[in-house]
Amino acid sequence: MATLKELEPELWSKMQFGTCELGDRRRTQRLVRYARQMAEKPDASTPQQTEVWGDCKAAYRLFDRPEVTFEAVTAAHYERTLSGLSPGKYFVISDTTELDYGYKSQREGLGRLGARHRRGFFLHSAVVVDAHTRQVLGLGAQEIWARPIGKVTRVRRVACRKRPTESDVWGRVMDRVQCRGAGVQLVHVCDRGADNFDVFAHLKVKGDSWVLRAAQLTRKVRTADGIFVKLGALMDTAPLQGAYRVYVSANRNQAARWATVEVRAISVTLVRPREGSTAFVFDHDIREVASNVVQVREIDPPKHSKPVRWLLYTSESISTYAACLEVVESYEQRPIVEAYHQCLKTGLQIESRQYESADHLRPVIGMICVQAIRLLQLRDVARRAPDAPAGTLVPSEWLEIIGKVLRRPRPLNTVRDFLRALASLGGFLGRKSDGEPGWRTIWRGLDTLLTASRGYRAARKECG
Repeated sequence: MATLKELEPELWSKMQFGTCELGDRRRTQRLVRYARQMAEKPDASTPQQTEVWGDCKAAYRLFDRPEVTFEAVTAAHYERTLSGLSPGKYFVISDTTELDYGYKSQREGLGRLGARHRRGFFLHSAVVVDAHTRQVLGLGAQEIWARPIGKVTRVRRVACRKRPTESDVWGRVMDRVQCRGAGVQLVHVCDRGADNFDVFAHLKVKGDSWVLRAAQLTRKVRTADGIFVKLGALMDTAPLQGAYRVYVSANRNQAARWATVEVRAISVTLVRPREGSTAFVFDHDIREVASNVVQVREIDPPKHSKPVRWLLYTSESISTYAACLEVVESYEQRPIVEAYHQCLKTGLQIESRQYESADHLRPVIGMICVQAIRLLQLRDVARRAPDAPAGTLVPSEWLEIIGKVLRRPRPLNTVRDFLRALASLGGFLGRKSDGEPGWRTIWRGLDTLLTASRGYRAARKECG
């Protein structure tokens, strides 16, 4: 797990990009230099990050090289994340997001998005999280692609579907997230987009665990008695494990409330569908996959409100009520990947990059993908060891600048003291009702700190 010293821009950029294979060591050195500049000004444009024309031109030339691709830029980070896992349990939280570059953008190589008049990429990411501490460790794998522009054609469903589709990305990315040591358990946590038989086949062959939210409630599953029943109907009569209360946030259609939910669980078998199975399923002769199912459903919801209902496929134990709650808590970590996408778009302005072609844009996106992990790790440092002495995890120069130059009034004895002082530079007020600072205020404060750090170094150099 990263410390604040390791997240300092110069050291961090060498650790994350110093082993990238770009065909020439000088390209790798240029990549490391630009990664540091990007870390110092995460939301700025390339000219603002590099500041001088020579560095800016060097960055543009770097991304013009055919050897500098999205995969080449990110591969070292994936390897570092997976090789650094010690024995234990880890969540691999996956999801897909759109990177929107505008209304019918004319940049070559962009694809059609969900709204057909928009142009950009789809990005599928697998974020690795420590199941015990809930700390973000890094990315296990990613895939980026552009959907073809043109007339939309439907894929005819046949017994063996050899033609790939976009949903196949879930299985491909899962296969790339491989354990690097003994005693490592990976639990894949996914939303409803992963609810297809191909995903279960990949997980069965790979031997990893899973917690996947069901989307197809009318799918027929086989019970222990050998009877085929629709999943949604089966779960309403499954054995009751217990009940608890959960807070439901307000939205435009309903007010906030405390909901009482009941937990039911049962074991089922998923059977290969007659049509639409992938070549992977047939090549590995996967005919069925055994899975447990946990349902969380609201009891007596108020009128005109959407009742809470989660159906979760899992390979984890459901033998006790406590075990079922662990499955639910695992799925509750899924918003981490949504926070990651927010870092990409809001924090790092990934959709504002003005490169002239998709080939130039892809490696820049790769760098930003790794930078977004750094923002989440900045937030996690205080949560992991809030009472640790600040001097053990924080660069001494940062402590000196905040304490003496920026003159924060409170002493910086612990990591928590430092993070709250840092976040105060980004607008965090520190009231009792505010809780702990999030990645936005920490990142804004760090931007101020790094700017002050440059002036501080220049003044010390000038004064001898």
